[in-house]
Amino acid sequence: MSTNEKPFLPAAGSDWLLPFYDLVTKLTGAEAAHRRLLEQAALQPGYRVLEIGCGTGNLAILARRLTPSAEVVGIDPDPKALSRARRKAQRARLPIEFREAFAEQLPFPDASFDSVLSAFMLHHVLPDAKVPTLREAFRVLKPGGFLQLADFEEGEHPRGPSFRYLLHPHGESRPHHGVSDLMHEAGFAGPTEVARQGSLLGPVAYYSGSRPPLPGPAGD
Repeated sequence: MSTNEKPFLPAAGSDWLLPFYDLVTKLTGAEAAHRRLLEQAALQPGYRVLEIGCGTGNLAILARRLTPSAEVVGIDPDPKALSRARRKAQRARLPIEFREAFAEQLPFPDASFDSVLSAFMLHHVLPDAKVPTLREAFRVLKPGGFLQLADFEEGEHPRGPSFRYLLHPHGESRPHHGVSDLMHEAGFAGPTEVARQGSLLGPVAYYSGSRPPLPGPAGD
């Protein structure tokens, strides 16, 4: 698929699978992973939060429900997935902004978000685009803000023949070895693997890293 002539992998792997995407992700434990990631993020009232690779909006909607006064924005290159996300947010009466954009070209100013979230997105990104994607997350974070990221454990291939095509329609696993190292290369301070837990499609790893705060005045 492509948007503005640039190719991308649709949220469900292929457009014809999109109607089944939410059901499959629920059955495979994505909601539990989203809740775990949000516990890790510890979003505060009034935060401005960005989800990169939001797909049909499940994590962004949950973040808004759990932190009602936060401003939540989701981006994804898949316009059909974004249409579903907008409809779901409207039905839930949750004001969430969903924008069509690529993770490595975020349409936001520097230092404009308190927190950036990413769930099951990085393994879809081609190897040479991973660090640029993480650098963009770093750029839009305010000093002292955190990136909270969840994805399949390094080197693990999603399991289950009935679901594999949804994630890798071209037969590619695109493993994301060394996520903490990639985060460090992108500028994040203290990138850490926070936890791992099982899922139907394989182990999920959780990572956290911050944009360093600005230095205080000399003598502080």
